[in-house]
Amino acid sequence: MIRATLPLYLATYVAKVPLRAARRAAARAGAVTGVKAGLMAGLMALPAWAAELVMVEQPGCAYCAAWDRDIAPIYPKTAIGAFAPLRRADLHDGPPAGTTYAYPARFTPTFILLDDAGAEIGRIEGYPGEDFFWPLLERLAAEKAGFDPGLVPSTGPSTGPEATPAGHDSPAETTALAPRPSED
Repeated sequence: MIRATLPLYLATYVAKVPLRAARRAAARAGAVTGVKAGLMAGLMALPAWAAELVMVEQPGCAYCAAWDRDIAPIYPKTAIGAFAPLRRADLHDGPPAGTTYAYPARFTPTFILLDDAGAEIGRIEGYPGEDFFWPLLERLAAEKAGFDPGLVPSTGPSTGPEATPAGHDSPAETTALAPRPSED
């Protein structure tokens, strides 16, 4: 909500026009004012991207289970997860309502990146493991949908394997991997 009203406030502050005077002038012109105006201004100020990631899966898929174990718990907390929220779809049900694939998904998992109209703009077929999944997804989103991790606030760990080395649960465990100084 703060983001929605901030552009209106900044616009009046930068122009050094008191907010009350700006509202009066807008009302005289027949414009929408108040909370609706703030929301409309905020929505127009949002970045132009809108993406969604569809994970096509099927029961019994070992690679889907590996993705669920490795990536699913942290995906929504990452910058790419905020940029392209995840939707799951069954392989045998076809595309979810309102979406179109460039061609049918044949393998699971298949990760299909959709634009704001629900059309496919890219895909990753298969799950190559945590170390390769993050860079592949970030590159796909950057090239096809304008993803920039600096523009999307992350609410959790950084995307990619650099957050914690493979096989370790927390950054605190990484200190055990540091080389010890020689005692020569």
